[in-house]
Amino acid sequence: MGLQIRVFLLLDFLVLFVGIGSAEISHTTLRNITTINKNGPYLGIIVPNAFEMAPLLLSESFVADPKFPYLDFFGRRFRIGRVGNERVIVVMTGLSMLNAGITTELLLSLFKVKGVLQHGIAGNANPDLQIGDVTIPRFWAHTGLWSWQRYGEGPNDELPLESNGDYTRKIGYLRFADYNNDTKVSNSPDNLLNNVWYQPEEILPVDGTPEVSQHAFWVPVDQNYFATAERVKDIQLGRCVNTTCLPRSPVVARVERGISANIYVDNRAYREFLSSKFNATAIDMESAAVALVCHQQNMPFIAFRSLSDLAGGGSSVSNEADVFSSLAAQNAVDVLIGFIALLSS
Repeated sequence: MGLQIRVFLLLDFLVLFVGIGSAEISHTTLRNITTINKNGPYLGIIVPNAFEMAPLLLSESFVADPKFPYLDFFGRRFRIGRVGNERVIVVMTGLSMLNAGITTELLLSLFKVKGVLQHGIAGNANPDLQIGDVTIPRFWAHTGLWSWQRYGEGPNDELPLESNGDYTRKIGYLRFADYNNDTKVSNSPDNLLNNVWYQPEEILPVDGTPEVSQHAFWVPVDQNYFATAERVKDIQLGRCVNTTCLPRSPVVARVERGISANIYVDNRAYREFLSSKFNATAIDMESAAVALVCHQQNMPFIAFRSLSDLAGGGSSVSNEADVFSSLAAQNAVDVLIGFIALLSS
């Protein structure tokens, strides 16, 4: 079934059965969506928060559509315009995996989109990189889906429902006893929190059999987008916030893995675990949700995440995220704009 037909059917369904508060979706909104789609396809640009979105909207590269500068729908504002030669729809998700997933699904269901780009800031799990560097992970995973094992059981014990295929021990686990404080008060090799086992997401691809799920943990970005991203490495990025400057000029780095969960990671021990266990660099709260939705919809996706802090501290710069968030957000936008220019060149 063609994209346009699927959009019309979805909109008809929403008109009949879905309301916002006590009011149904207006026919004016439906007509506007149809008109917007006639000018597609668009690049969807997804951003978590207002301060991460502002550098894009304020840049000379973004030009709002003179007729339909935005469309408000289900609490989201979809901003219509251009970045360079590409038509774009920019939307803010809000914090967390749930908001990111819902917003991405709305974007892909309502509008004629040919690819999804995400930008924003992230924590850093890789001490070889620094604040302000813009990372472009090749794979994303959601690391907040766990099977929490009861105390007294260990790696050789089957998890509940594992035999049904619902849970697995293939990805690995975090053993809390490895992080006991080494004090005279507590010398026990055990911890009542025991182990948590990381689990893949259940997904239902649009081209799969309905209600027959598959599993996905490491979700790849689009390989063509990732190859194109190699060519943005020479972009000059900001280094200073007022008189506070980073030790070196930030760089663009394609990296192997990024991870997301509904957790703000500001803990050195967990950061080091994520780095050693998963070879993770960028740590955020949204990208894996966007990646998972795009993966199920067969939609090209890539994310640009600028590092705002070394998660849990340990660098020579104090108050990292508070000081450098604005610089990191701007650097991510600069790389995004450079990438879009390559797509249309």
